Amino acid sequence: MDLLIVDDEASLRDFLTIVFEEEAWAVESAGSLSEARIAIAKREPDLVLCDVMVPDGSGLDLLREVKGQNPSIAFIMITAHTSTKAAVEALRAGAFDYIAKPFDIEELKIIVRKAVERKELEDENLHLRTALEERFTFSSIIGKSSKMQEVFSVVQRIAKTMSTVLISGESGTGKELIARAIHYNSGRRGKFVSINCGALPETLLESELFGHERGAFTGAIREKRGLFAEADRGTIFLDEIGDTSTAMQIKLLRVLQERLVRKVGSNSEVPVDVRVIAATNRDLNDSIEKGTFREDLFYRINVIPIEFPSLRARKEDIPLLVEHFIVKYSANIGLEPRRISSDAMRAIEKHHWPGNVRELENVIERMIALETSDVLTTKSLPENVLLGGRIPDATFEIPADGLSLQDHLEAIGKIFMLKALERTGGVQTQAAELLRMSFRSFRYYAKKYDLIPRDTKPEDPVEVESEG
Repeated sequence: MDLLIVDDEASLRDFLTIVFEEEAWAVESAGSLSEARIAIAKREPDLVLCDVMVPDGSGLDLLREVKGQNPSIAFIMITAHTSTKAAVEALRAGAFDYIAKPFDIEELKIIVRKAVERKELEDENLHLRTALEERFTFSSIIGKSSKMQEVFSVVQRIAKTMSTVLISGESGTGKELIARAIHYNSGRRGKFVSINCGALPETLLESELFGHERGAFTGAIREKRGLFAEADRGTIFLDEIGDTSTAMQIKLLRVLQERLVRKVGSNSEVPVDVRVIAATNRDLNDSIEKGTFREDLFYRINVIPIEFPSLRARKEDIPLLVEHFIVKYSANIGLEPRRISSDAMRAIEKHHWPGNVRELENVIERMIALETSDVLTTKSLPENVLLGGRIPDATFEIPADGLSLQDHLEAIGKIFMLKALERTGGVQTQAAELLRMSFRSFRYYAKKYDLIPRDTKPEDPVEVESEG
């Protein structure tokens, strides 16, 4: 690490240089502020040991100047004139510590070591926070459709406010991703804490949210800190808030109104500084009419509503998402990103995606795991995707929004051809006989649908991945 010593006493500079070079520091020294500025401009040090009084000014001026440009540089101030006022001024300006001459060199080494530990911790925190912010910037959320751009526009405007947000949308759309983007672009220094309110029974949910005292109930063998307290100065994400009981809704309403939290089994309340982002896949207006959701809580959380679109409402984003997941899951198993065949992409784009982005991600992960070639084909797609999400039933009902008969029959044909290849161990001639097709016709459609490699000979068995 780099150390800069700023002091007008040449003998002290030389002594400290010898001491800290033995401690494996790369040491530079300066006898004035002008020399120090040149040294810092040439090579920014990790730590500066600076005398308060130097011939061409005050070391405090250098401290303020450098901290204003690069807060990560650590400063320890040295002076021959002990003064409480000067010490306080130095610490307020950003110095790590302050030591008076004459000092014990071992004491100075300890202060330097602590300053380095603090700097490393701050650098690590900055790195982690920067990584999180880069991960959850709006540009990193996949979506170029007009509906997604509308969501981004709202989120960018409200990120730095304290307003409560309600994100509504179907399961699997990515509501938590948007909640995290709001938090990491808000400037709030606390944690982002997430909980699925519908996944826990009421008694356990209350303990998770608010904490509990030791002995508050059977099994409470130690005190527990709740998630609202964990999220102090940060953000709490209450997913599926529409699934909470009316009793829990009353408790949440009080927290939102008073910003006070009471642990289970406690008589005292603790203030919390928490931004609340809630999410639901339910129509809360309908829940209010049915009496299962409190209207006053709805108005408290619905300050800024964000309607998150389903995947089928933004189908132009599907190719981008497919490419993103191919890169992600190829990298997970140490492979170069695969290509995807046009037939497979068409089937994916035609699918209804009731499970939204989560379902699409699972399908791509499955394709990467099952596909043996360099190209992802329809062979590794599940049947429901090959059929466009509509597996025909015994009554052959036509969906309310209609269907493309040609595409539907084509998808069914792919399924039966794959099953025939599975049953015959990939032997095309036998598969064609099973389906009462000529071999020439079978081979034509098998190549068209990317069910077999283009250069496969008629007698060659084809490797077919089982759907079961």
